[in-house]
Amino acid sequence: MREAVAPEPLPLWPFTGREDELRLVRRSSAGARRGLVVTGPPGRGKTRLVTEAVRGTDCARVAGIPQAHRMPFAAFAPLLPESVTLHRAVRLLSGVRTLLVDDAHLLDDSSAALVHQLAVRSDTRLLIVVTDGAPVPAAVSRLWTGELLPRLPLGPLPREETARLVTVGAGRAPEPLTVNRLHRLAGGDLRLLRELLGVLRGHEDLTPVPGTDEWAWRGPVPLTPAVREHTAHLLTRTDPGERETLDRLAFAEPLPVELDGPTGPEHPMDPAGRPADPAPLDLAALERLEDDGLVHVDGRGAVRLAHPLHGPVLRAAAGGLRARRLARAPEEYGPALDAEAAALTALIGQADVRTVPAPVGDWLVAEGVPVPAGYAALRARYARLRGEVREAAAWAREGLCTTASARSGPAEAGVGAGAGEAAEARAELALAEAQSPALASVRHPAHAPHDPYDAVRLGTPERAAGRLTGVFAAHADALTHSDGPALDRAAGELERRGFLLFSAEAYAQAAAAHRDPGAARTARTRAVALARRCQGARTPALAALALGELTARQQQIVTLAATGLSNRQIAERLTLSIRTVGNHLYSAYTRLGASDRTALPRLTDPRPTDPRPAEFQEKQPA
Repeated sequence: MREAVAPEPLPLWPFTGREDELRLVRRSSAGARRGLVVTGPPGRGKTRLVTEAVRGTDCARVAGIPQAHRMPFAAFAPLLPESVTLHRAVRLLSGVRTLLVDDAHLLDDSSAALVHQLAVRSDTRLLIVVTDGAPVPAAVSRLWTGELLPRLPLGPLPREETARLVTVGAGRAPEPLTVNRLHRLAGGDLRLLRELLGVLRGHEDLTPVPGTDEWAWRGPVPLTPAVREHTAHLLTRTDPGERETLDRLAFAEPLPVELDGPTGPEHPMDPAGRPADPAPLDLAALERLEDDGLVHVDGRGAVRLAHPLHGPVLRAAAGGLRARRLARAPEEYGPALDAEAAALTALIGQADVRTVPAPVGDWLVAEGVPVPAGYAALRARYARLRGEVREAAAWAREGLCTTASARSGPAEAGVGAGAGEAAEARAELALAEAQSPALASVRHPAHAPHDPYDAVRLGTPERAAGRLTGVFAAHADALTHSDGPALDRAAGELERRGFLLFSAEAYAQAAAAHRDPGAARTARTRAVALARRCQGARTPALAALALGELTARQQQIVTLAATGLSNRQIAERLTLSIRTVGNHLYSAYTRLGASDRTALPRLTDPRPTDPRPAEFQEKQPA
């Protein structure tokens, strides 16, 4: 069992990723409504959200107090006299313009009744924060169940916003697969995320990613106090059948359910002490665990642990002998990886790349177990089609690392068979690098038209005439006719299917095609929002979009800088000061998502070259 070291102190995280919710909260305290109730699990950022919403305003604030249920008006002690009736308390607080009540699930009965009466009888605008899963006074829950106040359930922070937070104050940023792992483990709990990150900052399992300025985390989850608190209901299960079932799932999920299997903890073992081929799960224990929300059984009868944190914690908490008995050899994961690969391949064939779980591959990479290069290349392709270009590059690198390990090891027999898979991984890495200024090298300047749809993305749909179907054909036809509304519809369908980068490009093309300025602005706004979710991707369509956001002077300076002119040369040509040129370039870098001027040629020159290895290049029609 591996205990965690004390976490390193982290800088205060910026408020991010809640812009829509922030607008809703602010409108609730300024419009015709009487306020809003914000709900969500612990650590979701509810208090931070409402605090940001009332910053700079005249707002009174109170909070529920643990273990104060027998103290009348305990939460309102700072605002009320020592002894007061409910009627007088309502009158005293009726003049408060805005009242923020944090941790309202902890309110004593008198305070809860006061909040309810303020919602019914006064002009005070209320912002109420309630934690999901905790007992809530009836007077508080009636605020939204009785439709006195609207309720805003706070969802988990998006993955791309999590990525921004975990880079704050770090000299090196975590690579995308590590960000994904942290995002899954935290499950939307920012306090847990912060503690994990603080522990990892000094962790010996962190390794630099070659060719990048990123680090990767592989290996067991540190059992921090917050991790133990989140999984206490799991680790304290004492029933032998339940604990055996949980541990077996932790080392080998998903497992099948056999309805005629045993109903007790005993099951046959092989001579090595491993479950026999494989032993059916204990149905009675499984039913109890399902009732308690610890396991999930899908429609095909496969059982998984209910939370992504549970498996890593159970594995980290297992003793050495137990782990050796339950752990599978790497080759035993082949069927599960094949099933995941088949599912992903089928979705690509159906032109639908929305997020789907592929937990076995994620688990193996997180634990540092090599994955087959072909599987890694497929995961890279799936991520790239979704517009997650940095994640695509990370998966491709995993596949190439596996290939390198195989070549340096004793098992040379499989090297030849994996040569094609390695080439696929190299091709995916090149394609991902070509679309990301942060990843691209001199060898991979831009994305090239290697299939008909790439011609559409590059603005030459005539080269794809008659060679596309479905939404891709609709996109090509709309672009051929410069039909803004049709491009909007194609972009919307691409977004619905998970092709976020393609959708952003289609919206960018729609912004240029629209004759109505309002429709053009809407398309541009949507394109920018989607592009921000694509991990810094830059393609010719997005370059045109980004350049369109620059001022005329910034465009002029960026164009000259992209040709190789220095700041001094640009200043002399345009009769500006060197400082002015530098300021314009700095602002342009921020808008374009570029780190320095070396990325500008890729962002301003739409003429691509083919980044793929020669065996993957195809001749294009004249």
